[in-house]
Formats: sequence, C-alpha cells, structure tokens
Amino acid sequence: MRNTLKKALKPVSDETMNDLIIDAIQDIKGKNIIKLDLRSLDDAPADYFIICEGDSSVQVKAISENIGKKVKEKLGIQPSHMEGMDGSKWILVDYFDTVVHVFYPETRAFYEIEDLWGDAGITYYENI
Repeated sequence: MRNTLKKALKPVSDETMNDLIIDAIQDIKGKNIIKLDLRSLDDAPADYFIICEGDSSVQVKAISENIGKKVKEKLGIQPSHMEGMDGSKWILVDYFDTVVHVFYPETRAFYEIEDLWGDAGITYYENI
C-alpha cells in the first residue's frame, strides 16, 4: 500500500497518462482511436478527450475496465468518475485533465463528439 501511495503522489505528465490510456485501449483491440487536444479552446471541459469504440457492449465495457485497471496499477490513479457501465453503449472515464469516451459504433456516430470539438488538435491512432 505504501508504494501505491507514493505513486499516486508522484506527478504524472499528460503525455504519460494519455499514452497509458491509448495502450490500455489497444490491449482490448479498441478501434478508431483519436485524441483531441482541447487546451487551446475556450470553455473546454478537459485538456484532452480520448475517443474510441468497441464492436460490442461487452468489448466497450472491457476497454473501460482495462483503462481503469492499467492506470491504477501503473500510476496509482483512479478515475474521478465513470459513467455508462450498465448499458455499455457509451462509457465515460474521467481523469479530470483527460476524459475518455468509449463508444459502441452507432452511439459514436449519433453523438459525433469529434465534430462538436472540430477546432481541437487531433491525433489518430492505428487499429491493432
């Protein structure tokens, strides 16, 4: 427990956190992963959005759970909030500066978050 506490108190860069989240998504074969850099936008709710999708509600839930597990194990940080686990069509994992949106494909297409934040810098990641 003492090591976990030390890890949690150690500063973590946004890049380290985001890279670990992307890796956790890719572990479960999440698809169409993008990172939106919202730092230059006024009134943005976070510095980054990471958006991805899974082919089924089971995969969407597994991706979200793996993100929480991996970030806690490696960095000692738990999400401040998780939402949507029951239906698993859109699960939000909130780490304050980075908010992760894990979608079922049809739900992602309906909400079009990428278009809502179209002025953000965008990074695309390959499907593995």
